[in-house]
Formats: sequence, C-alpha cells, structure tokens
Amino acid sequence: MNRKIRIMLVDDEAIVGKRLKPSLEKNGYEVEVFGDGRDAIERISQEAFDIVVTDVRMDDVDGIQVLEHVQAKSPRTKVIIITGYATVEIAREALIKGAFDFIAKPFKPSDLRVVIEKATRELGAYPAAMGD
Repeated sequence: MNRKIRIMLVDDEAIVGKRLKPSLEKNGYEVEVFGDGRDAIERISQEAFDIVVTDVRMDDVDGIQVLEHVQAKSPRTKVIIITGYATVEIAREALIKGAFDFIAKPFKPSDLRVVIEKATRELGAYPAAMGD
C-alpha cells in the first residue's frame, strides 16, 4: 500500500490531539484532529478515514454517535474508543455497536499505537479510504 493510513482523532480535550498527532505522524500516519463530534461527523460525510479514534464523552455529539455515523458511512473504517470514564457498560456498548477497540485514559501514546497497528493489519491491502 503506497498511501498513508488516514486517522481521525476526535477529543474535546485539546491536549490529547496535541500529544498524539505528532507521535502518530512520526510513525507515518496522516492525522486530522477534531475538537468535537459534530465537526468530525461533518468531515466523515465528506471523506473516508481508515481509522477513527474518538473520545466517548463530548458535548453535543458523543463518541458513540461518531461511531454510529462511521459505521453507516464507512463500515470498513476501524473505530477506537478512548475515555477517561471507562466502565464495563460503556466498553460493552461501544464494542456491540462495532468499535474495533476501547482504551481507558490515561494511556501512553505507545498504547494507542499498538491498537492502531493492529487495526492497520486488519485493514490489509483494502483500506477504507480507497481512491485517495
């Protein structure tokens, strides 16, 4: 595969995007950061991403709604849920609705990279964002 894997990072805490974007880009990923679910959903409607990493708790549009929108628009996209409010119920709901994985905050960038690498392997030669 010649093109970079495209990752959307959605979190209303700006520090999360500031910490993770450079780390992921250094590893060869193309990363777009969004501070709320509404903007993320609007972007997903315009363009496909290979992987979406989204916080669960956000004002207005939450991570589960982002997950549902991604599933409807681009079923091959892998969605990784992150949250500082990890409960078994939230993890279960996310996984039942099709999330690829679930990571509790705080986490190290390397923890997320491991899950992203696993998602990338599952995408194989057929990434979600074909035609880019």
